[in-house]
Amino acid sequence: MRIDLNSDLGESLGSWTMGDDEAMLDVVTSANVACGFHAGDPLVMQRTVTAAAERGVVVGAHVAYRDLVGFGRRFLDVAPHELVADVAYQVAALDGMCRLAGTRVAYVKPHGALYNTIVHHETQARAVVTAVKSYDDALPIMGLPGSAVQRLADEAGLPFVVEAFADRGYQPDGTLTPRSQPGAVLHDDDAVAARMVRLVTEGVVEAVDGSQVRLSADSVCTHGDSPGAVQMARATRAALEAAGVAIRPFLR
Repeated sequence: MRIDLNSDLGESLGSWTMGDDEAMLDVVTSANVACGFHAGDPLVMQRTVTAAAERGVVVGAHVAYRDLVGFGRRFLDVAPHELVADVAYQVAALDGMCRLAGTRVAYVKPHGALYNTIVHHETQARAVVTAVKSYDDALPIMGLPGSAVQRLADEAGLPFVVEAFADRGYQPDGTLTPRSQPGAVLHDDDAVAARMVRLVTEGVVEAVDGSQVRLSADSVCTHGDSPGAVQMARATRAALEAAGVAIRPFLR
C-alpha cells in the first residue's frame, strides 16, 4: 500500500504569514503552491518551490479565482475564456519560479471555491481542463472523484489524480461539507489519523451523518493553514506508516 500526502502551501503574502511551510514540507510528498490569485506573491512562490525542490517534494500549481480578499473561497461567475486565461497564467507563473529552483510544475490542483465549483459546474470545469491541456497536454489535474472535472479530464486525455481530505468532513455523496456547516473542518489529530488509515487501507471514510462513503484516493490533503496543521500532518503520516503504508509522491 502507498499514498501521496499533499498540502496547500505558499499562501503567505508580503509581510503576512500563513502556516509553517518549512515544517510542512518535511512531512508531505507533494506541495500545492499558491500562484498569486488567492494568496502568495512572487517572492513567496520562489521561496516555497525552492524549499520543496531541496526536499524532493513534488510541486503542483494551486490555481484559484482572482480573489485575494476572499482567499479564493467565493464563487465567481467568470466567463470561460477568462477562466482559461487565468488558470494558464497561474500555471505558467509558478512554472517559471520552478525553473529557477531546478524543478517544475508537475500537476494542477484548483483551490477553494474553484475546486468545489468544478465538481458540478460543467462550463468552468471545461475551462480548467482546456487551460491545463493547452499549457501541457500531459499535466495531471488533482480533484475529487466522480466530479465533472474528472470526467472532462478523462475525455481530454489528461491524467487525473483522485484526492481525499484528512481534515475535512464528507457529505454522504462523497463531496466536501461546506465550511459554513458543522463538521466541515476536523481538529482531532488522532481521529483524523485513524480515519485516513481506514481510508487508505479499506477505501472507506465516514460522512458527517455517520454513513460510510466508499473512496479510493491517490493523494491525501492535509491543509497547511489550519491551527495545528503540522502536528496533524505528522500524526497522519506516522499512523499511515505504522499501518504499513508507504508515503510516496503519486508521480513516482
